[in-house]
This record gives sequence, C-alpha cells and structure tokens, in this order.
Amino acid sequence: MSEPFMLGVNYWPRRKAMYWWNDFDAGEVREEFSVIRELGLKVVRLFLLWEDFQPDPDSVSKEALDRLITVADIAAEKGLGLDVTFFTGHMSGPNWSPRWLLGGTDHPYKDPWMGLLRDIVSEGKVTELGYRNMFHDETALRAARLLLKTVVSTLRDHPGIWMWNLGNEPDLFAWPNTSDEGAAWVREMVGLIKEIDPNHPVTIGLHSAELHADTGLRIDKVYKHTDSAVMHSYPMYIPWARRPLDPDFVPFTCAITAALAGKPILMEEFGGCTAQPGEPSHVMKWTESNGRPREQFMASEEDFAEFIRQTLTKLQDSGATGAMLWCYADYIPELWNLPPCDNHQHERFFGLVRPDGSLKPHAKVIQEFAATKPQVQPIPDYAKFEFNPEEFYKGPIPFLLDFYAQYLKGADVSDPGPRLSEFKDTS
Repeated sequence: MSEPFMLGVNYWPRRKAMYWWNDFDAGEVREEFSVIRELGLKVVRLFLLWEDFQPDPDSVSKEALDRLITVADIAAEKGLGLDVTFFTGHMSGPNWSPRWLLGGTDHPYKDPWMGLLRDIVSEGKVTELGYRNMFHDETALRAARLLLKTVVSTLRDHPGIWMWNLGNEPDLFAWPNTSDEGAAWVREMVGLIKEIDPNHPVTIGLHSAELHADTGLRIDKVYKHTDSAVMHSYPMYIPWARRPLDPDFVPFTCAITAALAGKPILMEEFGGCTAQPGEPSHVMKWTESNGRPREQFMASEEDFAEFIRQTLTKLQDSGATGAMLWCYADYIPELWNLPPCDNHQHERFFGLVRPDGSLKPHAKVIQEFAATKPQVQPIPDYAKFEFNPEEFYKGPIPFLLDFYAQYLKGADVSDPGPRLSEFKDTS
C-alpha cells in the first residue's frame, strides 16, 4: 500500500522571523498554523535557534522549552506534525551563534562556495568574533547532548511531534574535520535520541552542497544512521541548473540523493523568492551594509506559481516521499533592518503569504495539489542511478552533469522558462 506524499512548510512567523522565541505570541502561531492547515499541508518544520534554547551551555531555557510545548500543543490541535530542527545554527544567510560558542581562530563559518565570510549573529547583533567548531568542541558537544535529552524527553510522547532533525544545512555553520567524524557525530546524536524516543524518525537537513563536495557530512555516510533522508534544493542558486526556475532540477537532486543514501528522499526545502505583486521576473541588485554587492533572481508571482505546480508533480513522479516549501511568510517591513533581512534582502520575500498575510498564487497551487491526496510513487527507472560514492566524491560535477542529462532524457521534460541573462537588471 502506498503512503501519502507528505506536504509541509518551513516556518518562521511573518511578524517575528528569527526573533519569535524571545517575543512569543501563541495567538499568532495559532492563526498562522490555521492558514497552513487550510492549505492542506500536514507538516511544519521549525527551528530551535540554538542561542535561544541554550543561552548557557549547561542548561536549557525553561521559557523556550515551555513555548515549544505550546507550539506542539497548537500543532496537535490543528492536525499538524512538527519537524523539530536542533542546533540552528545557520539560517537565511547569517550564522546565529550562542555567545558561549564564540571564540577560536579556525573560522568554521567560511563559505567555500561564495568565497566570503558569513555574518555571525549572537544575541541578535552582528559580531566580528568567530566561533568554535560545534562538531569537535567539547563544550558544544556537551551542550548538544543536553539539548537533545531535554527536548526529546519532554516531547517524545506528544502528538504534535512528527520528526526530529539534527540540523539545518549544518555544513554552512561548520564542517567536521573528516566525513568519518561527521558520520560518527550523527550516529551518536541519533543513538541518543533513539534511547529516549524509539518511535519518531530522525534525520539531518542536508542540502545540495553535499552533492557538490565532501563537506564532512557525506550523504552516503550520514544517512546510514538516520531513519529518513532529506534534501534541500534551489535551482536559482546553482550555476548548472538550466534556469532559475528549472522544474526538473529539484526532483533530480532527490533522485541522485536517493542513490547515495540508499533510501527515498523527502524534499525538505525548496522554493524561491518572489517579486512584488505585478512585477515581472527580474534580477534585484543591492549593496550590503559592509559594502559587498549582491544580486538575486526574483520570480514574478505568476512564474513562481507555475514553477511550483510543475515541481510538485515531478517530485511525486520521481519517487520523492514529500515536499516542504521554503517558507511560510514574507516578513513585515519592521523586520527589514534586522538580520537576516538587512543584508540578505531577498530573504524578505520567500513566503507562501505576503507581509500582510494575503496568499500568493503558489499557495493556491499547493492547496489544489494537496486536494488530490497525492501518494508516494515508486522511483521510476529514469530516476535510478548506480555509481561508487567514493568515485563520485572525488569530483561530483562531471557525475552530476552526466546524470542530469540522462535524467532529462527519461523524464517528461517541459520548457524550464527564460534563462537568467534574459531578465532585466534592477537596482
């Protein structure tokens, strides 16, 4: 018997963003979870901002934990399950570090893809300090174990819990020294959770960086130790995607991840940022406060809705187990001068809903897809790949390009839309 194709959304409140755990409003959460449920979604992924849940390494904030329990109560009330993500960590551009982790000289936050240092935010403000590597620092390891034990013990029997998650794209926060050490960290943390809660699945939120390089969190090694395997995928960030709105790219990354992991994949994050209502697709340009120039493709609301429509169908056809959009809301203008919206301006506009709470066109697309009660499909032949992971990780790009060409031949490929160079630049 087939299983439901799980549909969900990644969540930060539109009025609070990353500041909601310290400025908590249960009424706001209930209101927004009602919208999520009305759209036919079943899972909400939320993030335990590490500094909020552990302002000190030797304790867990009772206030934050009580608020998480309230969120779980609301989720259960609305018929939703929570994908609870620990050790956040990297989020929406900056890296958010607990103050007790600051210090050290190895700078694990360096971004190898963009050749830049990420903003580090601690206690709500950007800091010039680096931080120690969470995978190897003894204080961080003790703190991680305590956080897992406390939260899982508290909520293991709660009907609002769906899955435990060991991180959000953790390689963007720090790299383990080796892939074996990264896998050992995952094995230990999964084992700790399973000792307390053997009933809920455990995963870790890897993304397409792990398809491009050995970041110390190799897909084949890490997902041996988890119940579920997931992928985060955005064609607008990847140079070899055919278009910023390439509808085949996201399901392909599921397929190649499944081949590495040896199990079907939940697309835990995908999506894109949209232009203002009525604006065409274009490239937005701006300058960060540190003088660094930035640019980002912004899809028209209509173009993005069509991208979501095609991608959802193709994900189901490719054998994925579900799809979770990034993210619930555009953020209100009052947040635009705070991290992450100040320097990462495109992060203001990733939502299913606009800053005023009104639905974007792709929300209706998702609602209509959910109404079909989609089921998980077997992985088709065109989405199956066989290769040696050791050879793959010696140089992934040639493998990826070759496999994507094979995938497109076998899939029902549609026109992915205009190339990025066809859009007008705006300032």
